[in-house]
Amino acid sequence: MSDNDLTRDNLLLSRVTVGCQPPQICEINCTNSEPSTVADYIRESLAENTRVAYLSDLAHFQNWGGRIPATPETIAEYLVAHADALSVATLNRRMAALAKVHRSSGFDNPTSAEVVKATVRGLKRIKGTTQRQATPLIKEDLFLALEATGPRLKDIRDRALLLIGFAGGFRRSELVGLNCNDVAPVRQGLEATLRRSKTDQNAAGRKIGIPHGRGRWCPVAALEQWQAASSINEGAIFRPVDRHDRVGSRRLSGEGVCLIVRERVEAAGINPKGYSGHSLRAGLATSAAQAGVPSWKIRQQTGHLSDVMLFRYIRDGELFHDNAAGALL
Repeated sequence: MSDNDLTRDNLLLSRVTVGCQPPQICEINCTNSEPSTVADYIRESLAENTRVAYLSDLAHFQNWGGRIPATPETIAEYLVAHADALSVATLNRRMAALAKVHRSSGFDNPTSAEVVKATVRGLKRIKGTTQRQATPLIKEDLFLALEATGPRLKDIRDRALLLIGFAGGFRRSELVGLNCNDVAPVRQGLEATLRRSKTDQNAAGRKIGIPHGRGRWCPVAALEQWQAASSINEGAIFRPVDRHDRVGSRRLSGEGVCLIVRERVEAAGINPKGYSGHSLRAGLATSAAQAGVPSWKIRQQTGHLSDVMLFRYIRDGELFHDNAAGALL
């Protein structure tokens, strides 16, 4: 299966051919633009990014030699075979993909068997469950990165992207997904509307307030400057800019956000290792925790569903707040 096959919207996880080596994912209703069958709606039950990830996971299992339907023993062997190369979090996602394709195809879910669960418990005890986290771009380092920008159009775009991404606590997909009609000026700053997000797959929508900045680096002013300089007044707000300062017509990618963050922190003399597109969101949560902002107010901005999901940022942000050793040394 090619990389292009994995990313095509018309591939459906819920249908596979059985008994071939390796099994192939079938294409269902590839010419339909709107859902019209049960299969279409099953496909749409997953977010696009999740669907692409699951397809990649299933292809990995197939290339290893797995079959659909799979036995619990085969799943356990697959986990052990990749225990050294893959993290526990990645293996858990692989199992989620396999569980989904089995249930959608009417087969028993082999990942729920005790032999698989026991294997996972063993992996967790041996490898641990700590996940790699993006380094937060905290406020002070954000300002250093902004200070290192210049007057070119790309610099103007990057200042707006960094400030809006930080102030809104946006995921990178949310940030690049913003359109001009999603942002409205209000007296206090900007009101941004998220039409859909990772935790809002049913598109109920959520509004986020982007306030005027109190100092030099104002997200509202930065966005206004970018839109005026780029003449963007409809469609995607954030777009590629080439070396000749020409603005592209397509939407900036999530990977583009990651590259911009790393490029800008490195230009400010900060080691870019660990920084990613998620660093803006993590930076807001961590900086707000350091400033003593209540967790429920941080969640209101970031959209985290619970304090449990937010806790790692609050914990890291408060490491030196009323620090026990600090009171003694």
